[in-house]
Amino acid sequence: MNSADIEELVESLATSLDRALSLEDVGGVLLAYSRDQPLADRVRVNFLLSKKVPEDVSAWQLQHGIATAVQPVVVPPNEALGMLGRVCVPLMVRGFRVGYLWALQGSTDESPAEILDALPAVRAQLDHLADLLLDTNTAESEHRRQREAQFLAACAGDPAAVEVIAGWPQVHATGPWHLAVLMEQPDDAAAAREAAADPAAGLLLQRISALQATVGIDAARFSAGTETHAVVLLRDLPGKLVHADIVGRYGAEATRRGGKPRRPDLMGVSEVFHDLRRLPEAYAQARRAVQAAAVDGWLGSIADYRRIGVYQFLAASSRNLSPRESVYFAELQDFDVNRELLPMLELLYDTGGSVQDVATELHLHRSSIYNRLAKIRSLIGADPLAGQVRLELHLAMKAHRWSRRPRI
Repeated sequence: MNSADIEELVESLATSLDRALSLEDVGGVLLAYSRDQPLADRVRVNFLLSKKVPEDVSAWQLQHGIATAVQPVVVPPNEALGMLGRVCVPLMVRGFRVGYLWALQGSTDESPAEILDALPAVRAQLDHLADLLLDTNTAESEHRRQREAQFLAACAGDPAAVEVIAGWPQVHATGPWHLAVLMEQPDDAAAAREAAADPAAGLLLQRISALQATVGIDAARFSAGTETHAVVLLRDLPGKLVHADIVGRYGAEATRRGGKPRRPDLMGVSEVFHDLRRLPEAYAQARRAVQAAAVDGWLGSIADYRRIGVYQFLAASSRNLSPRESVYFAELQDFDVNRELLPMLELLYDTGGSVQDVATELHLHRSSIYNRLAKIRSLIGADPLAGQVRLELHLAMKAHRWSRRPRI
């Protein structure tokens, strides 16, 4: 980190604005502060001493929307905290949040308008400060970028890249391994369009989120990011505790950096492999597993490739199967406008045919389940629980889900 340049720029901004300033990262850690302005309240003094924003102060600041703001935010004084008013300036690079600059008001009576009015004149300095902060991220070093490119090339099947990463100290002789793919749960088409509109921001977010999610986790040998997802090479260890930890940290980092509300996060996990030449196969497995988890909540947020069932076959198919190639499924889908029959039937199939379990899950009486089964039998002219009919309908349901998978 080129801390001297950052500190010098913060001092220059403090002079231009004639304000006491402090700079923190997205986690609330102090990075720099101005030394020539004597004004300070209790919160500023404690912050400069502890180097970390206290939880009660953080809660007050977050209450005013700084985590999602892209423009300066006025945070009013809080007498109970011993805190004067402040203006928070989110520092952004290509829609990516890298930190916050805080400007202290002179007194409880002073309006923040004076600070807000002065900010446009220092916009170029603020942008330069954001660029400097971005460059301090380990993920943005040229060395790191080159290694990530080599790693992804190996995942894509480049034999020379596989040979290179096999020699890395953190990878060599550390197997067996498995590969994990991380991504946010897609929530709607608008989010997908937003990600596609700025692929550079998406790439940066994935790279740094993956890196921060694996720092200090010994099982994680290397991570990289693409525009839509992150990839992590992991030593194979028993249990899934490390996976849950990585998923949680990945989501928290993506939320802090991206400035969006927290959403469920997903991980797809490949089969174990002992030879790095199988890396491309493992990458394909992990991608398919996370895609299946994105469309089928029954699989959970951490999906093993070996447990995604029929999605293995759907992913390997040479063409996209249309669920409406099943006459039974097409008839049910056309009739089931209220979405009562197909979801119930899929749940029945997924839970092994227990009517009582389905009734409990749907908060219905068992007789209601039997009545719906009778309606389905009448509509299609076949028993939905009979072997071949059940196989056809269940496969069509999963093909329908698979057709809506995120393309990564």
